[in-house]
Amino acid sequence: MTTDAGPAPGLANSAPDPAFRPMVMADLSEVMRNERRSYSWPWTAGIFADCIASDDCWVVESKGRIIGHGVLSHGPGETHLLNLCIGRGNQGRGHGRMLLEFLLDRARARGSETVLLEVRPSNSVALELYSSLGFREVGLRRDYYPAADGHEAACVMALEFT
Repeated sequence: MTTDAGPAPGLANSAPDPAFRPMVMADLSEVMRNERRSYSWPWTAGIFADCIASDDCWVVESKGRIIGHGVLSHGPGETHLLNLCIGRGNQGRGHGRMLLEFLLDRARARGSETVLLEVRPSNSVALELYSSLGFREVGLRRDYYPAADGHEAACVMALEFT
């Protein structure tokens, strides 16, 4: 037997954890902290500022701290996932999957038929995540990413909404 007694005492006004909200300029220091700790070649604060002004940018908060972020760019019928990052100390807990699913829901709501992204072939964790949600490799961009030994290709992946 189940009952609907409402939220547990003391939780009536609590926010979900993690929570998603639009990125704002005041978030840049925390966003950059996560970006720098997660990537050898992070985006710059200027790139994020430009994206905040023109794209669909989100942060993930847990316990009052920004633990990750994502950036989408929408066009007619398609969305491009430009950046997806969960800070190093919060990886491996399912936050990246939740953020990606949230962003995919945003793309669907905007009428996108396809979501595209680029990912380093050496980033096996990201490749596994994207594949598990239905992304398939559709191309390769040579010398796309900077790397310690010059450049690394980008695997281009697409998810078609049916």
